Amino acid sequence: MSSTGCRVLGWLWVKSFWLMAVLLIGILQAASGQEKFETPQQTNDKIQQLAILARAHPVDTPIGSGDLLHIDVFDVPELSRDVRVSDTGDISYPLVPGKIPVAGTTSFQVESKLGQLLIENGLVSHPQVSVFVKEQNSAPVTVVGAVNHTMVYQVVRPTTLLEVLTAAGGIADTAGSMVIVTRPMRSNTAKEEPTNATTDPTREEQKITIRVQDLLESGDSVYNIQIYGGDTVTVPPAGIIYVLGFGVMQPGGYVLQGHGEQITVLKAVALAHGLTNFAKSDAAVIMRNNPATGQKDAIPVRIKKIENHKSDDVPLQSNDILYVPDNKGMKALARGAEAAIGIGSGVAIYRVQ
Repeated sequence: MSSTGCRVLGWLWVKSFWLMAVLLIGILQAASGQEKFETPQQTNDKIQQLAILARAHPVDTPIGSGDLLHIDVFDVPELSRDVRVSDTGDISYPLVPGKIPVAGTTSFQVESKLGQLLIENGLVSHPQVSVFVKEQNSAPVTVVGAVNHTMVYQVVRPTTLLEVLTAAGGIADTAGSMVIVTRPMRSNTAKEEPTNATTDPTREEQKITIRVQDLLESGDSVYNIQIYGGDTVTVPPAGIIYVLGFGVMQPGGYVLQGHGEQITVLKAVALAHGLTNFAKSDAAVIMRNNPATGQKDAIPVRIKKIENHKSDDVPLQSNDILYVPDNKGMKALARGAEAAIGIGSGVAIYRVQ
């Protein structure tokens, strides 16, 4: 083989080797990488995707008290009507004596029962009865806390936690890292409860605590549990600190996802991407709610001294406002802390991983 041919073969071999290496690195990165949900929108998009994938198959949900049924008898319009299931779980039907118990049965079973009663009472010789639940009110799930829409969700079929969160518009910007499902004790569902369920014997209820990250990363039924009527789904808000003023690079509110981690002044400044060149770092203040007076107390902070280890770093509490002025901001601060800080809908909220 000529030298030119050898060079060509060598070049092709090197190119193939690097191509295989790049593909292998990509596969390894994809296998070892983990998704990060840095923004509320990314989190809620993932919740919606997993809810669709994990949606349970439709079944005929048992009828309960408060449900509105539509009954249709073919070719007998005077017997077709809407009826409400009473608190005792039964319905009244024209020309049929007594109450008809329907709670706990399915639409198909009610159809069969009504057809039999129509024959027994001599009303219709060969009835064709159809029944469907027009309004489901017997299986409410309350969704509260840091969600975009607090609501009462009616369970009309097997429903998962992700589906309920999706119906509530996803979690809010201020949501913490946990979801708590409070469930009345039921003997028929006790074996289905996850291992992290805790029982309060004084209130006959269970509290199931699930980490949002576990729910998003796996979508597994261990975390994406089934939700039943009577459950309460709560998304507790996380602690938020506000770092404001023209003395920091990125002012805003910072949602603290790391429960139990102490956030100090220096950590808060780091979250805000540091100080500007014109910051009056030794004129900073912490605005903190005083429960005794209902007002905000101003606590002076000397950031420069803290950085130089001449003063202790100051721990922050949830809802604290660290205000770092610049040279001009001192005049604004003097006119009143509320005017200078201006916390409102215009303050950007950042999620801290």
